[in-house]
Amino acid sequence: MARSSVLILSLCILAFTHCCLSNDPSRDPELQGRRRECELRRISTQQPTRKEVSEAGVTEYWDQSNEQFECAGVAIIRHTIESRGLLLPSYTNAPRLAYISRGRGVTGVMAPGCPETYQSQQESQQESRQKFRDQHQKIGRYRQGDLFALPAGVAHWCYNDGDEPLVALVFLDTTNDANQLDSNARKFSLAGNPRDGQRGIFRKGQEETSGGSIFRGFDTRTLAEAFGVSIETAKKLQNPEDRRGNIVRVEGGLQMSSPTLSREEQEREDRSGPNVNGLEETICSSRLIETLADPSRADVYNPQAGRLSSLNSYNLPILEFLQLSAEHGKLYKNAMMAPHSNLNAHSVIYGLRGSARVQIVSERGQAVFDDVLREGDLVIAPQNFALLKQAGNEGFEWVAFKTNANAMISPLSGKTSVMRSLPLDVIANSYQMSREEASRLKYNREEVTLLAPTYRSSGRTAAA
Repeated sequence: MARSSVLILSLCILAFTHCCLSNDPSRDPELQGRRRECELRRISTQQPTRKEVSEAGVTEYWDQSNEQFECAGVAIIRHTIESRGLLLPSYTNAPRLAYISRGRGVTGVMAPGCPETYQSQQESQQESRQKFRDQHQKIGRYRQGDLFALPAGVAHWCYNDGDEPLVALVFLDTTNDANQLDSNARKFSLAGNPRDGQRGIFRKGQEETSGGSIFRGFDTRTLAEAFGVSIETAKKLQNPEDRRGNIVRVEGGLQMSSPTLSREEQEREDRSGPNVNGLEETICSSRLIETLADPSRADVYNPQAGRLSSLNSYNLPILEFLQLSAEHGKLYKNAMMAPHSNLNAHSVIYGLRGSARVQIVSERGQAVFDDVLREGDLVIAPQNFALLKQAGNEGFEWVAFKTNANAMISPLSGKTSVMRSLPLDVIANSYQMSREEASRLKYNREEVTLLAPTYRSSGRTAAA
């Protein structure tokens, strides 16, 4: 009986172990293939490779088939929306983060099942005396330095109600669990068509043919019946002859129901950002926009070096659902962000202003990237690769998108670094140096993450 019990127990353990191993993500052939794509020997700065010109703006696409984007499993686009330009409603198969690098405007998010909480009464165009009620989901206002988050499949639109062009950098995490399709970034348009000679959303490995809104593919009569409208209205919904592109001009401005802030409320929001009540948020009521570049919310600040702000699931809870986070940094003249690695995420770094020498080192100790990153340049730092930024004479400002809701960095120098936590004798014996040298290596930098320039580093940076 005892032997039988031991045999049964052994079989159960064996079956359990086999089950665990078969469900181990690291043994997934598709995931292994994705990891093999990260055998990067060289990293380079990236610029958009395709441009789509619309009536009231331009959309630029980075090449998603590039091995660096495949490694990180991300896609990047940039919208430039002219004054009174409307980015038509659409949704994507992957969660998105959008950073406003210039301008201001409003955006609407259409989340399935959420109530229409904004209401207004307007006069009908057909009969001036007749009133009708317009209801829609809530809208949000954004401005330069703001970042807003969008779950996969949730549609949105953007409108530029300012006097200058609005520039939005959009990051898509195509290998996110929320994306059940393939690793191609796909945009599903609810209106509009690509202009003549343009292609649809970038898709790696194949040519794209001109496409249109998702309504275009339905039978017109069936579509009319589904909406309870005439055939003529259904044809306008499909509108295959529309050649304005995905950013259209709104003559006379966009009219919609939107609450306004008093001067005191606006000044209070400018100083402290949006108020949060601390309660658990749902998708419908969750806060989607945060002023990432606000100097007053910096997590790390050094008056001689600059500031660094992080956005994660703790200060913007919707990011837990998206499994994404972001970082905004500003380095002053010749200052440096300490050498570090991203522990649990890839980092997509986009230059906003100024320039910096950026170095990225692989696990082989090879510099896979050593170049100047300027405004408009983009580079990807893979997970765990060592990374260093040193600003030029005009300083450097950047935004980084990260593929983890709570991305963490590990500094290699400075007060909170790996080096600081090692015993002196370990340092001395590891690098064949004296205890005095080891002590200087360990304690000379008292700053946290952001390092003020020294005389020698300032000279080298200026010369570079």
